[in-house]
Amino acid sequence: MPHASAVRRSGDQRIGPDQQTFRHRSCRTGTSCEVSAWLTFPGIAEGSAFYFTYFVGTVAVTVAIIGAGPYGLSIAAHLRSLGVQYRIFGVPIDTWARHVPAGMLLKSDGFASSLSDPDGKGTLANYCSDQGLPYHDTDLPVKVDVFVDYARDFQQRFVPDLEERQVVSLDKEGDVFTLVLDDGETLTADLVVNAVGITHFGRMPDELKHLPESLATHSAAHHDLSGYAGKNVHVIGGGASAVDIAVLLSESGAETSLIVRSGQLKFASPPSGRPRSRWDEIKAPSSGLGPGWRSWLCQNRPGLFRYLPGSFRTKVVRRHLGPASGWPMKARMEAGVKVSVGTRIEQASEVDGRVRLVLRSDDGSHREVVTDHVIAATGYWPDVERLSFVSERVRRGVRTHAGLAMLSGTFETSVDGLYIVGPAAADSFGPLMRFMVGAEYVAPLVARRLARRARKEPARGVTTA
Repeated sequence: MPHASAVRRSGDQRIGPDQQTFRHRSCRTGTSCEVSAWLTFPGIAEGSAFYFTYFVGTVAVTVAIIGAGPYGLSIAAHLRSLGVQYRIFGVPIDTWARHVPAGMLLKSDGFASSLSDPDGKGTLANYCSDQGLPYHDTDLPVKVDVFVDYARDFQQRFVPDLEERQVVSLDKEGDVFTLVLDDGETLTADLVVNAVGITHFGRMPDELKHLPESLATHSAAHHDLSGYAGKNVHVIGGGASAVDIAVLLSESGAETSLIVRSGQLKFASPPSGRPRSRWDEIKAPSSGLGPGWRSWLCQNRPGLFRYLPGSFRTKVVRRHLGPASGWPMKARMEAGVKVSVGTRIEQASEVDGRVRLVLRSDDGSHREVVTDHVIAATGYWPDVERLSFVSERVRRGVRTHAGLAMLSGTFETSVDGLYIVGPAAADSFGPLMRFMVGAEYVAPLVARRLARRARKEPARGVTTA
């Protein structure tokens, strides 16, 4: 036999006009996982168990979505409502479930912490109401575990066909993309949406890169901090991630120090408890990124951002809504974290299984400390070159500025059919892309564009029942 043999089982369906093509019962409607079978024995009665020889080709799909965070799930929800054939791969809401410390509070307000669905019913507010959980649009911080539960519920309701597998390779030859999954499956797609989150893009200070992971890690490597109880830990950074992880380490029993390069830590103002006046809204209109005209423009006119000069775009992406922590963390930090502001690492080395840090203050003085572990909460920069699963020729085909992809008004890269959303789209659409509220703008826009292209470019090789 030229190919392997398999047993035809109850639930397989004849779909070919010659009655020699079968779809396995595990295949989902709307996908092209049909298996062509060349029967090797005539005269077998219908319904009998029998052996047949089969050949499985490369599966084809119209749209492939890589990543199952707020952007990927929201786009999938909109595509599903439009009847567009797609497949989506990834662990649902993985960044929040496994790459931020347990017990963390979201930086965004409740009204700006929802995924996007076509009817607007799958909001965090509605979820909390259904579950009897406390919620307020602005005055109650959102706990990360509540957000994770909400986002998983959203996925089960609006994107039930999510495949919890990883794309390990993406390439393109001619007009067709080829994706390889971590279980060895290969598929082709006409259109690809790269919706990976920030965990690909963590920035580690040069002074720490040579240390082993047992001694120095990026904050994205941590969720459960209980293993650091009784240890001395130094956290590097001055933003919300640094403050959160330092506080939670301290509350988990670690002796914690926070090393901050700037001269002060910034915290958001606590809610006033009163409605904003009309004058407040005129001076500093509300937005999902916080109050103020710059934030309002970033959320409500993101399509204009890519027309700004490149150097200015980079400055805005780096600085707007920069290091600032949530107001509830200030008192908790002061209760248990030793803070050194105006201080930076000058040198780091391994000594007897611990880390020796040489620190320099803004006044020029130096001091040395020895610690069990260093955690760098030093942010992210979504450089296209960091997407190691994307082939070199595809990465080279993507026009970039400061390492970030330059995108069209519909989030398409210079590689035809490849779309990038989320933090990696910040150079073209601004700071909004760093926040999940950006999915409200991105998901319907990208889904409509993909739907129009899908009608013109049906997936190559798809067999339909």
